[in-house]
Amino acid sequence: MISSSDSELLSGLVERVTYHNTENGYCVLRVKAEKHKEIITVVGHASMISAGEFIQVSGIWINDKNYGPQFKANHFTTMAPTTEEGIEKYLGSGMIKGIGPVYAKKLVKAFGEDVFNVIESSPERLRTIEGIGQHRMSMITRAWSDQKVIRDIMVFLYQHGISTARAVRIYKTFGADAIGVIQKDPYCLAREIRGIGFKSADQIAQKVGIAKDSPLRALAGISYILLKATDEGHCGLPVKTLISSTAQTLEIEEEIIKTALKIELTGGELIGDTLNEEPYVFLKGLYLAETLIAKSLKRLSSGRPPWRDIEVVKAIPWVEEQLSIKLAESQKEALKLILTSKVSIVTGGPGVGKTTLIKSVLTILSAKHMEILLTAPTGRAAKRMSETTGLQAKTIHRLLEYDPEKHDFKRNADNPLECQLLIVDETSMLDVPLMNSLLKALPLNAALILVGDIDQLPSVGPGSVLESIIESKAFPVARLTEIFRQAAQSQIISNAHRINQGLMPLFPSKVEVADFYFIESESPEDCKDKILELVKDRVPRAFKVDALTEIQVLCPMNRGGVGARSLNIELQKVLSPLTPNRVERFGSIYSVGDKVMQITNNYDKDVYNGDIGYIKEVRQEEQELLINFEERLVTYDFGELDEVVLAYAISIHKSQGSEYPVIIIPLMMQHYPMLKRNLLYTGITRGKKLVILVGQKKSLAMAVKDKNTKKRYTKLKEWLVI
Repeated sequence: MISSSDSELLSGLVERVTYHNTENGYCVLRVKAEKHKEIITVVGHASMISAGEFIQVSGIWINDKNYGPQFKANHFTTMAPTTEEGIEKYLGSGMIKGIGPVYAKKLVKAFGEDVFNVIESSPERLRTIEGIGQHRMSMITRAWSDQKVIRDIMVFLYQHGISTARAVRIYKTFGADAIGVIQKDPYCLAREIRGIGFKSADQIAQKVGIAKDSPLRALAGISYILLKATDEGHCGLPVKTLISSTAQTLEIEEEIIKTALKIELTGGELIGDTLNEEPYVFLKGLYLAETLIAKSLKRLSSGRPPWRDIEVVKAIPWVEEQLSIKLAESQKEALKLILTSKVSIVTGGPGVGKTTLIKSVLTILSAKHMEILLTAPTGRAAKRMSETTGLQAKTIHRLLEYDPEKHDFKRNADNPLECQLLIVDETSMLDVPLMNSLLKALPLNAALILVGDIDQLPSVGPGSVLESIIESKAFPVARLTEIFRQAAQSQIISNAHRINQGLMPLFPSKVEVADFYFIESESPEDCKDKILELVKDRVPRAFKVDALTEIQVLCPMNRGGVGARSLNIELQKVLSPLTPNRVERFGSIYSVGDKVMQITNNYDKDVYNGDIGYIKEVRQEEQELLINFEERLVTYDFGELDEVVLAYAISIHKSQGSEYPVIIIPLMMQHYPMLKRNLLYTGITRGKKLVILVGQKKSLAMAVKDKNTKKRYTKLKEWLVI
């Protein structure tokens, strides 16, 4: 074949889709082309393509240095297959749930070229095929209908230069009229669809004729900037910052933004107020949630605790005898404070006796027959709480009993929790919306104990709940600082406290056996290689741990050569090599055995941000996979896989509330935007048996030295001190 610069037309049957990137549409096809004896390779971009389809393309022949002659298409037209061979390939490609290669062959044999018409118009005839019952028939017809709509959405998005991978989620969110909804207000994509940003929605808006200076665009820009601020933990923004940032992002005059802001403030979706006597704009939901948190805590703290007067002087020696322990003076003072308060806070780092203190409280109050509930923000934190106290602890989401039909918690002010005391662990992780929901469900006569480490990273969501409560000085706070002798023997704990004080950690000599190590590495490539060697071989061999389930790599960032995304690809190769039965979606490849993490709350599935599971099964015919979360199998459609990521390496932010037997943390100068003391401190305190830092000493020094954490814009402290 001779390369030509002249555009050429070509048509034929798609034999196989060798590769298709759902993010950008790039595909590599093997095509049985008309007027060509052999099967040829066609490369180009198509929003949706399946084996068996008939394509007409225009383009040129190229001679790729690695793959030889290829037809590079610049325009694709696809048509449903019309031959039995094409139909069988199309149905067997996994496009339609419930039909794989086996059933494709059966259907074509039974109905021939009329099979599409049968599925659409006479689906009951499908039941004449052996193995197709009512359930599979319903699955096939529903999937057929869905695919037609999804295909239209994909084509619409593709025409407007948007990734087509989110089409399934768009369809599930907006239904069959999705295109009409998007055309009316393209910015709904940025608000409602995970993974589609404002810029992509704005691109569609420009193409459907929304003017650059239109009020709709200005209002959408304001909402975008405020929502972007919540990703950084803020509940609002200074008015000046909001106006200038929006104008800069939209590239329009500030006066247009000011006018739009006045409209939005009048409408009530945004609220104007002051913070430190400066004008701010807050998102209505977060503003109201913060006011309600303050009111709830003030109401809760008034009055006497639900237990009768306890003689602390007698209770302390009694509980020491019951638990065979000796409480330190700081713990005795903390115990006295808790037993005389309705709302109290316990804070301190690792090894200072928080667990022993809470066990002492539980032992004393259980003897008084108090109804006690224990909760934590994550599944792993709740499990650890159960293990240390011997009592059942639930995640906050499960405690509040989410109702998928109403999209709200069943437990609330009208249906409160049944308890006299609620103890919340890992409170530093609680954001404003979750804290508000929890307090709404707590009966007024109950007591509340908040336990957390104020020096850890703040919540991923908006607000600084624990910090605001402590800084308000409105409630009694027990600060535990004394490291107990047994805990001090752990270099993990002693070094965590050193780092928290701004001191460099101490490392063992080469011959010394320890639980805290630093391995020097001067380049990202070398750092990556050392981490792979540690995970695959050195640590499992030396410390007798399982590489997949007991070692966790924690990264300061997701991006970069030694960021979580890149390391996941490398670790996947060595820990869980890909099998032929795999699925590629949203830039990742998944197969059986892969370690994955949920990255958003999914109340319908009862799976939450930070939950880690393992892929149990990939079902190509049903286009779904099963993930095992703590011995519970959860089903995901292929189109929902943007909710999970590979979890061989995760960010330190995502590790909050969890503990792992072994953690490995890369620390390189490429991580410098995130090299903060509280980030390193949080990462190190996730390790139970072994912590290994791999990287540059100057990166470690930078993290230890930098205490400057970005202050969040939140009004909770002001509400609490009023």
